[in-house]
Amino acid sequence: MGYEWVDGYLMEKAGVTRDLQKDWNWMRYQIGGKMFAAVCRDEEDRPYYITLKLEPLEGDFLREQYEDIIPGYYMNKMHWNSVKAEGKVPDDLLKDLLDKSYQIVLGSLSKKKQREILETAKKGNLISCCGADCAACYCYGKMCQGCSAVNGKVFHAPEGKECPIYACCRIQNGFPSCGKCGELPCGLILGTRDPSLSEEEFRKTVSDRVKRLKGDSDGV
Repeated sequence: MGYEWVDGYLMEKAGVTRDLQKDWNWMRYQIGGKMFAAVCRDEEDRPYYITLKLEPLEGDFLREQYEDIIPGYYMNKMHWNSVKAEGKVPDDLLKDLLDKSYQIVLGSLSKKKQREILETAKKGNLISCCGADCAACYCYGKMCQGCSAVNGKVFHAPEGKECPIYACCRIQNGFPSCGKCGELPCGLILGTRDPSLSEEEFRKTVSDRVKRLKGDSDGV
């Protein structure tokens, strides 16, 4: 696929979840339980369409301007559009279209649901995907703005790459946090001990992180 950034870009949006529609082999991106985008894959698991929702007039206009934008594949042709994954639609335009699709579907939810999603996301920005409390970290606001704010490319990650925990959680598995993973706390988390902490202190920090993510009173 020519747009390798799509998954990470969509998963950074507030309240987005991702699942695989196995019958069609579509990776679906949802907000409030409603799909706003999908990456359609062929029998060899190669992406061939990126499907999104637009206002009908804009969709009609874009189809006339770009041969790589067609009526929604297996979707309502008035509201949905599909962009060829190997096409020549500019990245900036596709990002704009994905943003609009997200806003259209978010706007279709009740005002209460919209507030819940956005407020939860705002609070969640201060809790990293691995459960660390950014606000309580001495690095926050100085050398680090939190993994959610920088797409996982925090100061301690390899240059130009995401933190391995963030990459596993958000990019590879599409989880909003490690709290959705059945292997929590996994080897990645247990392998990131701060050398300034004793073993007992480190295990306490891991326990605290798991509690934040799971809302569970049990220790590690």
